[in-house]
Amino acid sequence: MDAAVPLHDCRDAFVQTLEALAADDEQIVAVCNDSVGSSKLGRFGERWPERLINVGIAEQNMVGVGAGLANGGKIPFVCGASCFLTGRALEQIKADVAYSATNVKLCGISSGMAYGELGPTHHSIEDFAWIRVLPGITIVAPADPVETAGAVRWAATHEGAVFLRLSRVGVPDIFPPDHGFEPGKANTLREGDDLTIIANGTLTHRTIAAADMLRESGIEARVLNMATVAPIDVDAIVAAATETGAILTCEEHSVHGGLGSAVAEVVVEKHPVAMRILGVPGIFAPTGSANFLLDEFGMSPDGIAEAARTLVARKG
Repeated sequence: MDAAVPLHDCRDAFVQTLEALAADDEQIVAVCNDSVGSSKLGRFGERWPERLINVGIAEQNMVGVGAGLANGGKIPFVCGASCFLTGRALEQIKADVAYSATNVKLCGISSGMAYGELGPTHHSIEDFAWIRVLPGITIVAPADPVETAGAVRWAATHEGAVFLRLSRVGVPDIFPPDHGFEPGKANTLREGDDLTIIANGTLTHRTIAAADMLRESGIEARVLNMATVAPIDVDAIVAAATETGAILTCEEHSVHGGLGSAVAEVVVEKHPVAMRILGVPGIFAPTGSANFLLDEFGMSPDGIAEAARTLVARKG
């Protein structure tokens, strides 16, 4: 990434949007697990102390409290480190949120490998897989601040469970300020007919850079930002398979059960083509910064471009 390009922490867009919504709607509340700082909810709590419920380090209770608040007519944004929110409270997410069809907004903070130096216990590279299998939860991984703000605004008005996967790793601006978030719809960021690269979250800007590299070597890559993992944009995937003949997915997640798996499920049923899934290859990711780990697992722009070249050669 060019050092001159400013990077943004999407948690800032999340909490700024949440505060703006809460100012207009007193039903919006926040619930957290001793994570006021990491969720950046300090100002929210100062403005509305009675609307910030800190349950302490008790993730199962946190989700249950959120479900109870939803049953009482509130719109709870339940915020915690994604690794603990999804790992420790999976049963409550299944029973109290998905099965009970409650209007809870689960906010997985510092997702993926954002807590890189804290090691495998703090990596959240299973959360897509765990949540994606549960019916009725919309899963969104925004790629930049504009998309984050749009996803939060949509979540607040959507009647149903949502999982927002929010990283703390800096990302550049991708979308213009007037970009409208539409759940279940992919965004075409680069046109191309040699292959399609699909990503979301912290990987989207890296795939754009990879596509620009590929163009210099004569390969035209279509780039799709697939912010919504569930429900996934089946039409965009089928069009990519039909029109480009090969698909490469990239995600800050295990290669099992996440974005790549969701795309592969569509491809194998609707239009089989050559495909590769880039991610953490079925291991516990080691300790190291998030950017180091992404590069280590082949998800630098150079690594993505090389994977694309190999895939195009297979297609060929």
